[in-house]
Amino acid sequence: MKLIGSLTSPFVRKVRIVAAEKFIDYEFVVDVPWEETTQVPDFNPLGKVPVWVLDDGKTLFDSRVIVEYLDSVSPVGHVMPKEPRPRIQVKRWEALADGVCDAAALVFVEKKRPTAQQSPDWIRRQTGKVHSGLKAMSEELDQQKVPDSWCAGEVFTLADIAVGCALSYLEFRFPELDWRRAHPNLSELYDRLLRRPTFKDTMPVG
Repeated sequence: MKLIGSLTSPFVRKVRIVAAEKFIDYEFVVDVPWEETTQVPDFNPLGKVPVWVLDDGKTLFDSRVIVEYLDSVSPVGHVMPKEPRPRIQVKRWEALADGVCDAAALVFVEKKRPTAQQSPDWIRRQTGKVHSGLKAMSEELDQQKVPDSWCAGEVFTLADIAVGCALSYLEFRFPELDWRRAHPNLSELYDRLLRRPTFKDTMPVG
């Protein structure tokens, strides 16, 4: 099996961490979709990463689909609960974290354009989504009311992986946001996540 993706994408990193937590072996093929030499469209018609290539050559794309598949193929280290209600809670956290990443990525791409062509209104709108998402994550984490709690309760899950990838992407691309000062509980969670080998070994590079 192969994973096709970049070293900076938080969505690719989410898949890498899930695979590592579950001890799933695969080949990691680094491919940046916006480079002229990219082969990503050969595997995903949408031209986006991550892409997971199965042994029979069929492909899965969208990180949420891939992690769902990975969690189902190995009984080791499940990152999603089996019961419907807790499972939906974890998936909701994942959607929130992914939404923060989506908005942040749009800001990053917009700021790569020539200054005269950038839309300040668009940047403000997407940055506002980032701040709203962080605030929601911080408030929901506070609702656990348990010291050293994970996002969805007392057990480490995909919710924590997704949130950790989002926070790391913001720290990597937008250090000026200073989300740690604004949300100390997220900062504490992130520091705990960084102590896990799966997070240490997948820090964004680029």
